[in-house]
Amino acid sequence: MDNYFNDFLIDEGFSPAINTTPVDEDTLQRFQGLVPNRLLSYWEEYGFSGFGQGSFWTTNPQEYQSIIDRWIKNTSLWQRENFFVVARTAFGELYIRGDRSNTTTIIDPHLNNIIPGDELNEKFDLEKWDRCIGIFFSTKTKGNTDYFDKNEKPLFQRCLKKLGPLSHDEMYTFSPALALGGSADIKNVKKVKIFEELSILCDFDEPVVLPSANEIFGES
Repeated sequence: MDNYFNDFLIDEGFSPAINTTPVDEDTLQRFQGLVPNRLLSYWEEYGFSGFGQGSFWTTNPQEYQSIIDRWIKNTSLWQRENFFVVARTAFGELYIRGDRSNTTTIIDPHLNNIIPGDELNEKFDLEKWDRCIGIFFSTKTKGNTDYFDKNEKPLFQRCLKKLGPLSHDEMYTFSPALALGGSADIKNVKKVKIFEELSILCDFDEPVVLPSANEIFGES
């Protein structure tokens, strides 16, 4: 365990891992060169697992590829680079990493928003690519992986108490969906199968790519 993942597990309190699926050698080989070596080492040691009682999950990109292709196909991100879902939250927010950039693209399936990572505009640096995935994990907190209700109150712990823990293929969602005018209220939350739900949510509205951090604030 390196310092980045130690911060994630211990300092931010995401330990222990739950519902772990070991990652086989074929999967590790398949993604060699497509994701950072540091991420492959996390997969090898911790598998695809839930953390923080299931508030945050590392994911098998192969299982999510058809989903992510549907979300980005008609957007400006399509064919920019190869994108892979490497993590997700209890509420189905997807964290996506590209094979030619250092930052994370996030999909909020409930609002049909895509917050893009910045397109690489410098020489690709494998060492930086590796370091940035470590930073991705070390900067995760219980707050920034939660979902917030209409009163800006975190939902995860209340959902866990009301609906019970999630399996690796489940998520919490809203019924009616937010895209259809539903309300982000604990009384409207239910537990569903994640792949079916993400497919349904994608069809409710055209995904909107929001401005990236660089577009808003300028390059640092």
